[in-house]
Amino acid sequence: MSKHHQNTQCIHGPQKANDPHGALTSPLYQTSTFHFENAAQGAARFAGEEPGYIYTRLGNPTTTELEQKVAQLEGCEAAAATATGMGAVSASVLSFLSQGDHLIASSALYGCTFAFFSHMLPRWGIEVTFVDMTNESELRAAIKPNSKMIFVETPINPTMAVIDLALIGDVAKQHNLLSVVDNTFLTPLLQSPKKYGIDIIMHSATKYLNGHGDVVAGIVCGSLEHITQIKMTVLKDIGATISPHDAWLINRGLKTLAIRVERHCQSAQTIAEYLEAHPQVNKVYYPGLKSHPGYKYIGKQMKAAGGVIAFEIKGSLTDGEQFIDSMQLCTLAVSLGDAETLIQHPASMTHSPYTPEERLAAGISDGLIRLSVGLEDVNDIINDLNQAFTKTS
Repeated sequence: MSKHHQNTQCIHGPQKANDPHGALTSPLYQTSTFHFENAAQGAARFAGEEPGYIYTRLGNPTTTELEQKVAQLEGCEAAAATATGMGAVSASVLSFLSQGDHLIASSALYGCTFAFFSHMLPRWGIEVTFVDMTNESELRAAIKPNSKMIFVETPINPTMAVIDLALIGDVAKQHNLLSVVDNTFLTPLLQSPKKYGIDIIMHSATKYLNGHGDVVAGIVCGSLEHITQIKMTVLKDIGATISPHDAWLINRGLKTLAIRVERHCQSAQTIAEYLEAHPQVNKVYYPGLKSHPGYKYIGKQMKAAGGVIAFEIKGSLTDGEQFIDSMQLCTLAVSLGDAETLIQHPASMTHSPYTPEERLAAGISDGLIRLSVGLEDVNDIINDLNQAFTKTS
């Protein structure tokens, strides 16, 4: 365990860079392959008898720095960086499930995760059951003799429902299931799933870990045994590994993660309170509000509520579209965790892989709007929301 606070770990990581030229910033190893001193060394590395790099798909010093830093932040032994967030999802699942196995997942998930689970896994003989993870009896009732894994997001994208990680960890251990948690929305600074017995923790590193909207990437954290299995199967042979340049950019982004997350949370809380009091808003979904069922987890499972808000405005779907189109400062775009405030319509965008019936079951209404609060002055964001409300009133 590191003796330093997580805020310090974001900057320094588990190991000090040891550049022979004394560079403060870790160098970017932009190479596809690595030379061997002789044939015997090459053979020893391929056989796993000698440490060292072989080929960037199998490992790279820049990628290793990122993996070690995020693993430390999550309190895990190891990590595997991937080319995208969905690369992290697929690696977390395909590395451990086989034909005939059963996966239990929350009914509301990121749209592409849902599509992967509902449309692709069954083609390979992997059974999937979607349940309301806030309902313990429903979760337990879904367990079958062939169940092997529980997969959850918390807070859930985009409904912001909060899942009890202690319950997930306990149920998984009781039934010898592998537990996987997508921790993208809160980052290791606001939520530590490992403390609740979660086996595998993954992120879309595209989001808060990078924080600058210029990378797509993912990362999976867990035990050395689990991460080795991921690296030596799905990542090695399917190949969704991160590029060194993207890993370098995320390493840079991590240096400001703590101060960015603090600002995101402060502004989101202010905006959520503003939206909750607005006469044109039906409902606000944000765990930082006392009206939200997830509020009881603040200060316990979650240090803060994060930077994403979902809300429903009064009126028709057309009114919602007009509202989004009226934004001037906030950017109409998918993704989250960037310096810019991003606004989008889940039903027609990120969660369009759901059928209307599936969206209804997941609690994703046609009028739901998702706001990823950026780093702009909070009053400027509120003023932009105000003028959009005025145009749709």
